[in-house]
Amino acid sequence: MRRVAITGLGIVSPIGNTVDAVGAALAEGRSGVRAMPEWEPMEGLRTRVAGVVDGIEPRAIPRRYRRTMGRVAILGAFAATDAVADAGLDDQTLQSDRAGVAMGSTTGSSEALVHFFGDFVLPRDIREQEGTLFMRLMSHTVAANVAALLGTRGRLEAPCCACASSAQAIVAGFELIRSGCQDVMVCGGAEELHWSTAGVFDVLHAASKRYNDRPELTPRPFDRDRDGLVAGEGGAALVLEDYDHAVARGARIHAELLGAASCCDARHMTQPSTEGMLHCMQQTLRSAGVGPSDLDYINAHATGTEVGDPAEAQATRQLVGDAVPVGATKGLTGHTLAACGAMEAIFCVLMMHRGFLAPSRNLDHVADDCKGLDYVRERIDSAPRLMMTSNFAFGGVMASLILGKA
Repeated sequence: MRRVAITGLGIVSPIGNTVDAVGAALAEGRSGVRAMPEWEPMEGLRTRVAGVVDGIEPRAIPRRYRRTMGRVAILGAFAATDAVADAGLDDQTLQSDRAGVAMGSTTGSSEALVHFFGDFVLPRDIREQEGTLFMRLMSHTVAANVAALLGTRGRLEAPCCACASSAQAIVAGFELIRSGCQDVMVCGGAEELHWSTAGVFDVLHAASKRYNDRPELTPRPFDRDRDGLVAGEGGAALVLEDYDHAVARGARIHAELLGAASCCDARHMTQPSTEGMLHCMQQTLRSAGVGPSDLDYINAHATGTEVGDPAEAQATRQLVGDAVPVGATKGLTGHTLAACGAMEAIFCVLMMHRGFLAPSRNLDHVADDCKGLDYVRERIDSAPRLMMTSNFAFGGVMASLILGKA
């Protein structure tokens, strides 16, 4: 079993589009959630807040690659290219058959899907359809477009399992490197914000709507006054690398990925169970060869929903009691869905490097059904060395990671 190093980080998010900007926002507990007046025309949509990525220029991507990218692939491409640059990978390494890509998404581009069905499928007329439209809406658009942009020739993995997607991509990369199948994997995922995504959770009574006029006060993971999740977008990528390979080329090692696991709960389509969450976290500990008491911090999935938060709180309580600090970073970004696993792994790496635990924004009064954990409610200056981060998705798909300070 080979060791797996993290040698590159790339992120575009509601709280910043560089590692330094994101690190500063984490330390300050700054919200990236804003009001969405552009959603006003949508009949029946009650949630009007979201986590939005601002300040990127898609035309920075050469047109020959950009023409097959919707926004979701563009966000993934920015994150992946930044991660590769951060890792200092040369073209010979990146474009060998020992380097691959694992990038997840919930679906293809939502805007492209609307275009496809509204302009061609419903009218039953394909005469004006663009030849590149399908490449923007296909489910593996992020992975395929990132691989084309980077020129990789190794493995291509494209998990499409909602909010576990990018965490599953990291699990896949971890296993491929650990087993010797690949030396380098660019792993992560992306999510494109669209009103229809917010609408999915609104219909399920799982989207925040009480704070539309005060977007900085939502979401509220584990809080007494939580009223649902806030849809968000972003892209995040990590370069995973065989540890010895990284050392041999003189790479800077940000952290070590010590363990990773993914499993299926298979109990309910939209409500992951306490038992399933606990099992996934225990599997990850076994993968890393560590125990619960070795952890210095747990980054919870913590979406701010009425059902999900108590189930996760109970699972985490059974795992570590109140002995390990638990944080909820979605209070800053909203729920970036397919991007959140990789995004939150990067948050953990930044906290380890910069010596703090980020505050759980909007956790003012711990809900009765979420009590019993040592929540990080204010920034804590600390020296964490071992962290767990987990994500739990629709369909019972789950993934957890354990990261160690290099």
